[in-house]
Amino acid sequence: MFAKTVVSKAVPYALGYWQKMTIGLWLLACGCFMLADTEVIALEPWSELGHMLLGVLQPDFFATEYLLEALWQTVSFALLGVCAGLLWGAPLALVYHKPWVAAFCAFIRAIHEIFWALLFLQLFGLSPVTGILAIALPFGATFARVFHDIISLAPADTGQNLPAGTDMLSRYVFGRIVHVSGQLQAYIRYRFECALRSSAVLGFVGMPTLGFYLESAFKQGQYHQGGALLILFVLLIGSISYWCRARLLPLYLLLALVFLPELPAIDGHLIWRFLSQDIWPPMLQGVSHLEQLDLQRLNALGSWLFTLLEKQALPGIFATLILALVALAMTHVLTLLWLPLVSRKLRGKWTVFGGKAMLLVLRSLPEYLLAFVLMLLLGPSMLPAMLALALHNAALLIFLTTRQSDKLVVSAQFSPKLDNYFYEILPRLYPGVMALLFYRFEVILRETAIFGMLGIATLGFYIDSQFVEIRFAGALVLMCFTAMMNIGVDALGRKILKGQKVPLLGC
Repeated sequence: MFAKTVVSKAVPYALGYWQKMTIGLWLLACGCFMLADTEVIALEPWSELGHMLLGVLQPDFFATEYLLEALWQTVSFALLGVCAGLLWGAPLALVYHKPWVAAFCAFIRAIHEIFWALLFLQLFGLSPVTGILAIALPFGATFARVFHDIISLAPADTGQNLPAGTDMLSRYVFGRIVHVSGQLQAYIRYRFECALRSSAVLGFVGMPTLGFYLESAFKQGQYHQGGALLILFVLLIGSISYWCRARLLPLYLLLALVFLPELPAIDGHLIWRFLSQDIWPPMLQGVSHLEQLDLQRLNALGSWLFTLLEKQALPGIFATLILALVALAMTHVLTLLWLPLVSRKLRGKWTVFGGKAMLLVLRSLPEYLLAFVLMLLLGPSMLPAMLALALHNAALLIFLTTRQSDKLVVSAQFSPKLDNYFYEILPRLYPGVMALLFYRFEVILRETAIFGMLGIATLGFYIDSQFVEIRFAGALVLMCFTAMMNIGVDALGRKILKGQKVPLLGC
């Protein structure tokens, strides 16, 4: 008898890992889009768009009072916030491998700068301390995580070549950090660019940065003034490589400290009252001993938490996830459509230049600012927020991907046509594009939450309402829900990206 030989037949056109992920994302996004509020309710959107474009084409740079002061405050808040974040985040990178440190940093960075600003406004008012701390806290936690990831890539055997008796700190610096110093500096520059955007957005909660004057100009229909401010902000971001030089940073830092607005007197009694009474639920205020926690108080606390969860947290999380998932899918399709337009393998010099100029504009403007402008144009719904997230994140993904695509070596038979691009170039770029896309999902979710302050019923809407109603305990609980949601999405993203190489600047 002869043994039967089993021949396994390969499945023709079997879907790969990222193809399955793409189909799953789009099916999920289509379902979410059907549940989302995307109605356009503006009366004359095209007329309004014409006025906005005219304002950009005919900007009025002299209409804004204290313009130079607003520009400088935007830069100084960002610079001081990044420096403060480095002071506490960089040392934590050395012990980030400890679970409690990683969990603490994940919680801090999961809460958006605007939410931190709303919290610190109750303590310090509209002072520079509020803006600097709002940037320093989440940025420091991000520095701790990314610095740890970068340093872990450094070769570990260099320390063996150092002289005997070298102290531990010197071994760490010269054996590990020196190898990745270029990557660390590049990431700090990238985070400073992000801090400039965050600093501008803080103007929407009253801080004296460019965002404050932008909001006022657009709300009042002063589009010539608003267009000038938009142009200045894009130029500020676009020229960062020219004016933000390492040798000039000490001078900038000194000027930022010298010309910092006068700090108001900090009322210690007010801070103690806020920490000991205001941030606690009503039924726990005044409780100083555990013996006072009777069954009646505990039942009232449980009822309060359940009502908050049912009426605000769960609806807010649901709306936030719906908006973020649709924005993620829209980012994906915009990236794929736009990539060929800025590829040097397909387009001429001037076409690529024009496409990259548009990318610079879109990635320079914060999503919150884009959503604010689009909401004036399209009306209050989820659609402006989706478009803002998709435009900004697609521009960032294309910026990161084109640097890789321009370095690809193509075959001798390659011709600058779309079919050749989709056959030879896109398959080599696609895994990186998808990896970056899912890596950005945590950022998209953070930004989605704050759109509630524009009237969209995400978690930010309920958090802002709690602050307005002076219900600080409810605001803190909802901020904790926001953090836990972001931590869960981050863990899911890391699981999806396990084994994939993602450029660290993409975070």
